[in-house]
Amino acid sequence: MKILRTPDSRFHDLVGYPFAPHYTNIRTEDGSELRIHHLDEGPMDGPLVLCLHGQPAWSYLYRKMIPKLTQAGLRVIAPDLPGYGKSDKPAAREDYSYESQVQWMGQWLEQNNLSDITLFGQDWGGLIGLRLVVHHDARFSRVVISNTGLPYNPDVAAEVIQEVEDFRANAPTPTLLSMQRALFNMAGSQATKFAYWQKFCWETERLPIGLIMSMSAERHSKLMRGLKFMLYAAGVSAPLPSAFAKAYEAPFPDPSYMMGPRAMPSHVPTLPTSASLEQQRQAWAFFERFGKPLLCAFTDDDPVTAGGAKPFLARVPGTRDLAHTTIRGGGHFVQEKAPDQLSAVIAGFVEST
Repeated sequence: MKILRTPDSRFHDLVGYPFAPHYTNIRTEDGSELRIHHLDEGPMDGPLVLCLHGQPAWSYLYRKMIPKLTQAGLRVIAPDLPGYGKSDKPAAREDYSYESQVQWMGQWLEQNNLSDITLFGQDWGGLIGLRLVVHHDARFSRVVISNTGLPYNPDVAAEVIQEVEDFRANAPTPTLLSMQRALFNMAGSQATKFAYWQKFCWETERLPIGLIMSMSAERHSKLMRGLKFMLYAAGVSAPLPSAFAKAYEAPFPDPSYMMGPRAMPSHVPTLPTSASLEQQRQAWAFFERFGKPLLCAFTDDDPVTAGGAKPFLARVPGTRDLAHTTIRGGGHFVQEKAPDQLSAVIAGFVEST
């Protein structure tokens, strides 16, 4: 396996990210060495919160929350998934899958010998983190999830499967604007809408990660938003980048480093034909018996995961009699838009359970 490593110089002087790096080496299935980065902040003897990010973010996503959580007496560990942040990046899209990320992060978890963990997972951080709980149950004491899920869809109608698979195989690559409109406005199944994001990421060689994160989490006037979209459509991959956008671009010196963010959306098991279907069935069987506390803290304005808390509240015993919350206006990247409220939810949950 060919593995790339982002030069440290790319991470110098990032705004609001003064944290010391920590590294763990694991082995991939072919024996390649893969270095995984994580942050470790707060009192070493404090209750441990494991914060997992999703796509296309990295541990920079938690920079606003870390001081608030550590001030509450919590120890915060925030790794970068392989392919993201300061972690190594396998160079081929085919190197990435849901199962490989679960296996890689499971190795990382075991090597660091973490226990009595409170998991916080958002986006892919939840998909991967919940599977870590399944495989390493004894290491986890409680779970908080936001804007994520444990997708398992064995009964999607045949016509929807055909529509999605035909779209992903034969339709033109969506533009950034058409993809965004599909996620927010298009009628139809969630799998059909999400296929726009899957196809856009899979087929866009220079994924505009800084722009995507900026449009999702920073405030812009209508004029500035329009200008940025116009410049991107004209071929500027990072139009008028803020320090925020530059930080999210930092892990990716050129498109060859972007295979993780490009590949991972296509591995979300939205259809019965998806890989990981059986593993997801087994995971739900586990969580239907899961009695440890599991708290939902979803936002009210995320088009990707709307309604995502419902199956957990209906099926997981550990959700009962807990003060589940809806975070107002947190968007998809709630860590950026509502860090104070989310940190208070996590700290209060750890203290009360």
